[in-house]
Amino acid sequence: MAEKKAVIVGGHGKVALLAAGKLIDSGYAVQSLIRNPDHRDDVAATGAEPVLLDIEQADVGQLAEAFAGASAVIFSAGAGGGNPARTRAVDHEAAVRTMDAAQQAGVGRYIMVSYSRSEVDIGTLDPESSFYPYAQAKHHADNYLRGTELDYTILGPGKLTDEPASGTILVTDSEGAAATSSQGGAEATSTSRENVAEAIRHCLVRGAAVRQTVNFFDGETPIAEAIS
Repeated sequence: MAEKKAVIVGGHGKVALLAAGKLIDSGYAVQSLIRNPDHRDDVAATGAEPVLLDIEQADVGQLAEAFAGASAVIFSAGAGGGNPARTRAVDHEAAVRTMDAAQQAGVGRYIMVSYSRSEVDIGTLDPESSFYPYAQAKHHADNYLRGTELDYTILGPGKLTDEPASGTILVTDSEGAAATSSQGGAEATSTSRENVAEAIRHCLVRGAAVRQTVNFFDGETPIAEAIS
């Protein structure tokens, strides 16, 4: 059986670097798109193949070429905040181009790394807030993805930490409230980046959460039970 290939967009991000190694361990060949050639070695150290492509500049055709032969695309890129125009360019406009490109390249599976309140924040945040451009970009990108024919999964973690993966999470609703009251509390709204990477692996390997949005924090339920 041919090795399955996954392409990670935003390959030098912390979640992406963690996910790359986990996917390779699960039998995937991984290509990670990066825009800075200085990041090649960090990506290669995970076992992934670094591919130099600036998604902010690449058009749909160039992205589709990069996705050719892949069975899945994982979008884990981000402008990093601080520049509203670049946030829109990367987190919304480039994200949409990767969705169009995945469809053009015949890639069915697409995983978006979003955040837990992307569905609701633009209705509650002050538009003058420094976080608003990011919330707006992620909201529109996620909604565009829901309108595609892709077998998407939108993963919405809480405040990201560098804690090691517990392998256990708490699924929440779109406002970040716990789906069950037996775990955690209002303050338990953080998510380990490595748990996000584990969720990516689970969704791809097990075909879980297809055409679903899963918002989650670190919790007590094994990922395989929490995300089906």
